[in-house]
Amino acid sequence: MLYRIEQDADQASARCTLYLTGTWHLGDTPAASELIATLSEQCNEIIVNTKELEAWDSSLAITLLQLSRQCEQQNIQLNLQQTPDGLQQLLNLATSIPPYQSTKTNDTTSLWQRLLKVVHSVQHGAETTFAFIGEVALALGAWFRGNAKTRRQDILFFVEQSGPRALAIVTLIALLVGMILAYLGSVQLRQLGAQVYVADLVAIGMVREMGALMTAVIMAGRTGAAYAAQLGTMQVNEEIDALKTMGISTMEFLVLPRLIALVLVMPLLCIYADVIGIVGGAIVATSMDVNFVQYILQTQGAVDWIDITTGLIKSIFFGILIALAGCQAGIYCGRNSDAVGMAATNAVVRAIVYLVVADAAFNILYDKMGI
Repeated sequence: MLYRIEQDADQASARCTLYLTGTWHLGDTPAASELIATLSEQCNEIIVNTKELEAWDSSLAITLLQLSRQCEQQNIQLNLQQTPDGLQQLLNLATSIPPYQSTKTNDTTSLWQRLLKVVHSVQHGAETTFAFIGEVALALGAWFRGNAKTRRQDILFFVEQSGPRALAIVTLIALLVGMILAYLGSVQLRQLGAQVYVADLVAIGMVREMGALMTAVIMAGRTGAAYAAQLGTMQVNEEIDALKTMGISTMEFLVLPRLIALVLVMPLLCIYADVIGIVGGAIVATSMDVNFVQYILQTQGAVDWIDITTGLIKSIFFGILIALAGCQAGIYCGRNSDAVGMAATNAVVRAIVYLVVADAAFNILYDKMGI
């Protein structure tokens, strides 16, 4: 036996002493429930004595912790004053933080209170967004004046990260989008014997709409999330706080290089996606008895510089929106790893919402302008 129990001779005290003896090693120790079952039901206080204990490891601390919790449930006082100091420190450390209890309660708030809470949340988010845009605008103004702490090598680094490294995925998506547009158009045009107009459909669709939009969606999922994760990790590691302590503007040093790089890269990727999409349409058109030369000539007649310019203007604004969404999510990230993941998710969701709204606004504007 690794323990014995002696009850106080004075029955009025209802005090029991638990003597721990021998060597307590993991796997050979009795369970706390066994100790409680062995103790007399009349014991209101248990004194643990370890003077006869030879050696012990973490199993003793685990057993006494379980014994402490069971004694607490049964309103029995546990006295550990006669145990080693190291063991007491371990038990105090284990019991210093109470067990987790859910804070969820029955929500009795009215519908009006819930609506006000949603409105306040939206208002706070809008204020934070506008404040962030204002800080970025001030940093951009300082950069145009040559007073910003934005390094040229940082801009070049992010240009490479968001430009050449994204060519593979942009090529794949643009090629498939061009082929999809061609197949969709061919279903109707084939009935009229006007397969050659597939070139017009693909060219105008890619140059005015799909080239800029699909490239922006790709960059939102690829680069926008990367920006949020990078800045969020810096926030967790307190690197952003260190920059502020040294008097370095985070907008000029962290946000501005990413914004400028994406604005420079997006029009180039848009033009590249337009060309690849037209090539994808040509692949499908040649299978419909449309000569390749005829396809190219029809494309040249369908697209003019105004169409190309409308797509490029969209791509520039799309790049700004993606950079703002990613950097804002990273700058206002929390202080743990879960917050970094949420920041990356929020960056992608916000960027896609911004892109869809901006694309609709541009289309309405172009229509009113007669472009």
